[in-house]
Amino acid sequence: MAEMINVAVDAMGGDNAPAEIVKGAVEAINEEKRLKVFLVGREMVIREELRKYTYDDTRVEIVHAEEVIETAEPPVMAIRRKKDSSIVKAMNMVKNGECDALVSAGSTGAVLVGGQVIVGRIKGVERPPLAPLIPTETGVSLLLDCGANVDARPSHLVQFAKMGSVYMENVMGVANPKVGIVNIGAEEEKGNALVKETFPLLKNCPEINFVGSVEARDIPSGAVDVVVCEAFVGNVILKMYEGVGAALIRKVKSGMMSTLTSKIGALLVKPALKKTLKSFSTEEHGGAPLLGLNGLVVKTHGSSKAIEVKNSILQCVTFKEQKINEKIKEKIVLED
Repeated sequence: MAEMINVAVDAMGGDNAPAEIVKGAVEAINEEKRLKVFLVGREMVIREELRKYTYDDTRVEIVHAEEVIETAEPPVMAIRRKKDSSIVKAMNMVKNGECDALVSAGSTGAVLVGGQVIVGRIKGVERPPLAPLIPTETGVSLLLDCGANVDARPSHLVQFAKMGSVYMENVMGVANPKVGIVNIGAEEEKGNALVKETFPLLKNCPEINFVGSVEARDIPSGAVDVVVCEAFVGNVILKMYEGVGAALIRKVKSGMMSTLTSKIGALLVKPALKKTLKSFSTEEHGGAPLLGLNGLVVKTHGSSKAIEVKNSILQCVTFKEQKINEKIKEKIVLED
């Protein structure tokens, strides 16, 4: 019998909690028989949501947590003071080995602080990066860091490249993934001080397949599999990606409805277009794992609907089965 994967889900985090979070959790266990989900939050409201669905109740457990950490709260203070919050309780379940992973759409700051303070970093990892999968013409690329470390050092970016390569090779099945550092040109001498200092370190790193600089315009084409940058740049790329994608969809829909001829054409291309647009949606690729921790922590968008919550939970199965943390430990040179 296959080993069960236990995932703690912050049922109270996010704009659409608990309804979309609970729905996504139920859809995940209905799709994946090796999953058990622990819904952490206010028991009565979670139970009320669960009544709407049919599922294997032996694989869903409610863990009561009275408090909720709000997005606007200072993260460090909230983690320290709200011991009975859904995020803190779920983090402790990962720390204590009761769960293999945590998925939360709640406060990004609280997830980042809780991940490092409660779950803890793998020995040798300097800074855990947030690493979302972003859609490209050829599939997906991993963007890291997109929000955890605004003031990164060159050694951090080298570790991001190593951890990202492990993830893409083992979770996404990309052999010898191509690594690129985000830059304002292809030439090695271009870039700010951080990029200029990091470039030769990546170039001389034998554990990765470094192909040089990647400009932002080349990321959507799938030029590289692992996109390395510090968090400020990564967050701008991610938000621009999402904004342009949403704007393009609106413009396409508007154009197709503009004339009678275009409406007829829209009916003919609708199935193919819907499939294409779906593949380019960030919702289809789950959340952003905080790589380099002693347990898996996945942050999903605050506005996540059930589909993103479901996919975030499902990606935890592959992460656990492929022993990603163990492989990251092997890649990172341990410091005494």
